[in-house]
Amino acid sequence: MADAVYVTRPLPDPGTEPLVAAGLVVDQHRADAPPSRPELLAGVADASALLCLLTDRVDAEVLDAAPRLQIVANLAVGFDNVDVAAATERGVVVTNTPDVLTEATADLTWALLLAAARRVGEGERLVRAGHWDGWSPTQLVGLPVAGRTLGIVGLGKIGSAVARRARGFAMTVLYRNRRPLGPAVEEELGVRGVGLDELLERSDIVSLHAPLNDESRHLIDAAALARMRSSAILVNTARGPLVDEAALVDALRGGTIAGAGLDVFEREPALAAGLAACENAVLVPHLGSATTAARGAMVRLACANIVDVLAGRRPPTPVNPEVLDRS
Repeated sequence: MADAVYVTRPLPDPGTEPLVAAGLVVDQHRADAPPSRPELLAGVADASALLCLLTDRVDAEVLDAAPRLQIVANLAVGFDNVDVAAATERGVVVTNTPDVLTEATADLTWALLLAAARRVGEGERLVRAGHWDGWSPTQLVGLPVAGRTLGIVGLGKIGSAVARRARGFAMTVLYRNRRPLGPAVEEELGVRGVGLDELLERSDIVSLHAPLNDESRHLIDAAALARMRSSAILVNTARGPLVDEAALVDALRGGTIAGAGLDVFEREPALAAGLAACENAVLVPHLGSATTAARGAMVRLACANIVDVLAGRRPPTPVNPEVLDRS
């Protein structure tokens, strides 16, 4: 009997073709929306592999409903939606899709950074609504970017790609990591490590690239926002719950900071009350990896992880390699 794979969403090209080509039986959720909890539990019941998204909560209940499950392949870099400890306890491999979306997400970070700083969203809405009366020297004056200070919270692969792009804007780049980089890496990227408080106080733009965990949840809260400059911009292309969204709304309304560019939200797809009405916020629907190249590479990597685990081989990107090491 061929191994079955439950896929929780329609996928971009190459879709499930790599799984079918490997002789696996694919059961795919057809709606372009997350499966309901009962649908997810039923889908994994006979599955040897689960290909899921960040919107799918894979906890002990799901794992216990899938006695044949060998791998949870998360179609994302992050895996905070998966109870990795519970999976490890049950001998289930968890994988993710790092590296392949680095450049796409860094590009979108800069798109949001520039759009928020130069008030592109406000200007676009003004023109589309037919309310633009012509050029004015006082109209929608924004924040200059070139030569300013960029603060990066989480200088991993995506944060480093953002820092490299800052060279073209002659920016000073500060960063905050749980573990500082070595002097050679700092020199290569042209960055300097500081504490979070100093980064918030000195940066004209703060860009978030930290993973989500218990320590980083609401890392940017009302107190952190109060430390930022009133002319500063906050950009988040990492995880929505890094930011206390209600506190951000208050900061945007009250002028605590000048603006924000958000690709992720605390309770996606819902927004905190009042956020959509903040003219100084640029809001896009989780598009960080949304290029043909990045999304295709993510799918191929997730499928490769599944094919390798079910064939008894080591997958390319395991999150909990200790499961493999003890087998």
